[in-house]
Amino acid sequence: MARLSIKKGDNVLVTAGIDSGKVAEVLECFPEEGKVTVKGVHMITKHNKPRSAQDKGGIVKKEGKIDASNVSIVCPACGKATRVAHGKNDKGEKVRLCKKCGASLDSGVKKPTEKKAPKAEKVEKTEPAVEKKEEKAKKPATSRKSSTAVKTTKSVSTVKKNPSTTKKIGGK
Repeated sequence: MARLSIKKGDNVLVTAGIDSGKVAEVLECFPEEGKVTVKGVHMITKHNKPRSAQDKGGIVKKEGKIDASNVSIVCPACGKATRVAHGKNDKGEKVRLCKKCGASLDSGVKKPTEKKAPKAEKVEKTEPAVEKKEEKAKKPATSRKSSTAVKTTKSVSTVKKNPSTTKKIGGK
């Protein structure tokens, strides 16, 4: 019997397989098999045959099991994928802890939301960008056209000047 440090409802990062890099919630745990089911990861198609007149048959997509070693828990406090440490809280109960920040993984701690920037700062940031776009539109547009025109004329003129490079087809 394997012991998993992952529980139902945990947010995990998939570290291996075709869905690596996805962060999703654990739907089910299978400690006997050492596997977990993660929402939206390892989607499999199952063909169901109708067993009675009331049952509908068809193709159903559902999540498949993946090995628990291919996921790592995302800490709700620091938001990073981490390994699990085991310790005791103030009441003497066993809890799972984040190896990176030391926060408890068992409590419902959520990542603090970041404050949005004031609207005045956004206006200041957009004005210089508009000026840069106007400057780029004026200067490079004329230089780009002339440089491409020169390149095309050179390539055409080299073909006309060197007729000996073309091969004759057929004949002796």
